[in-house]
Amino acid sequence: MSRILVTGGTGYIGSHTVVELHNAGYKPVIIDNLSNSNIKILDQIEKIIGVKPEFHQFDLCDAEKVNAFVQANPDIQGIIHFAASKAVGESVQDPLKYYHNNFFSLINLLNAYRGKNVNFVFSSSCTVYGEPDVLPVTESAPVKKATSPYGNTKQIAEEILQDTASAYDNYHIIALRYFNPVGAHPSALIGELPNGVPQNLLPFITQTAIGKREKLTVFGNDYDTPDGSCIRDYIHVVDLAKAHVAAIKLLEKGNPNGKYDVFNVGTGNGYSVLEAIAAFEKASGQKLKYEFGPRREGDVVKVWGDVSKSNRELGWKAELGIDEMMASAWAWEKYLKENPLD
Repeated sequence: MSRILVTGGTGYIGSHTVVELHNAGYKPVIIDNLSNSNIKILDQIEKIIGVKPEFHQFDLCDAEKVNAFVQANPDIQGIIHFAASKAVGESVQDPLKYYHNNFFSLINLLNAYRGKNVNFVFSSSCTVYGEPDVLPVTESAPVKKATSPYGNTKQIAEEILQDTASAYDNYHIIALRYFNPVGAHPSALIGELPNGVPQNLLPFITQTAIGKREKLTVFGNDYDTPDGSCIRDYIHVVDLAKAHVAAIKLLEKGNPNGKYDVFNVGTGNGYSVLEAIAAFEKASGQKLKYEFGPRREGDVVKVWGDVSKSNRELGWKAELGIDEMMASAWAWEKYLKENPLD
């Protein structure tokens, strides 16, 4: 049973990926500093898969601790690297936090595994495309100047990974460029659990519907889109988690595209913020209270992905639609009301 290291494994996408790795016959090993996640997620994962995953709490920016972990765990067969600061708006306000956390953690990991054969899956983002010239956006689209420090960390991280794969024989790397992950596990036992005020749309929607927030603010209603709100490619987090398993499997058998490769991970469909709100209202039966606010710095107008390469070469395809995304997110929010984790 291959041991796969999952950094940030108690976070939103990480926890769902831990479940899917277990379901696929792997043994996930989590490192997380719990800066934006909750230790109780380990118990929630155990309720789903029947075993509590191996867990190590430390900060990947601490090179000595990373090196000590690698030396003590020589049988790690693959790495899925989620651990990073990830809020666009916060990154604009505090860029140094993002550059420090997102680069030091990555570089420390790569240094620690230098000389060891390793399959490495990186959590990247469609933010690397900036405001695309052509939609849907393909992996061959130009990487544009980032609209936020967060996006810039993903662009530079991809460059670091590409250079690393070129320079050293032992690294085999896939960067997955996610679109907008939403939803929760069908068990309603894990889902998005933001600390403080949510930075992403869907937890703000569900928290408003449940009464935690007075109202939802839609940032901008004057964009060049059919209804004036931004358009995104929303993908169910369980589908996204399965894409990471597919990436590990491709690296294990040998990626014919070489030592470094990138894949879009989305549904290929774009929904506006107002369409997402309407879909949630339909799935939940709740009427949302929302208002329009000013545009948010760092937001692109519209982006959705061409995912044909992922379908063809990863052997992966998104299976869950907007209705399942919204219904599962609402089920998770209702679970949290009855079973608070804080």
